[in-house]
Amino acid sequence: MRTIIIVAIVAGVVGFIAGNAFWYLASPLWINVEVSESLSEQSQSATLATGNFRDRDTVHKGSGTATIFRGDTGELTLRLTEFQVTNGPDLKVWLVSARHVTGDEAVKMSDYVALGPLKGNIGDQNYDIPEGTDIGAYPSVVIWCEQFGVLFSAADLEPPA
Repeated sequence: MRTIIIVAIVAGVVGFIAGNAFWYLASPLWINVEVSESLSEQSQSATLATGNFRDRDTVHKGSGTATIFRGDTGELTLRLTEFQVTNGPDLKVWLVSARHVTGDEAVKMSDYVALGPLKGNIGDQNYDIPEGTDIGAYPSVVIWCEQFGVLFSAADLEPPA
């Protein structure tokens, strides 16, 4: 009888841990977080760069537009519009020094400026770029899974035509 109780307790603990790990890793695949932020006219007085997100592969998909604006008071803002990306754990928004990012290694080998956690995997959203950032040194924006070191989507930033 004692052996059955010990086996039941161990199985319960292992099941609890495995269930929580599964939920943490897999739930973003079917849970979407939608964001709808606006951007004031004062924050978008000049468009400095823009680019379109693209799929990394058949699992990590992304679309929408990334635009960097300079506001009336000089602040820089990255705006994602009509944005959508495959959801995942620990997603971050980074400006990276690599051009034409297509894989994890390009991101890992480049310098980056972290703009914060991804607010949602769907919708329009804004990210403040730290003061003093030379945006010319960061020609790409990526959606990066920091915990596992995986690229989800990238956009090449180009000055407006």
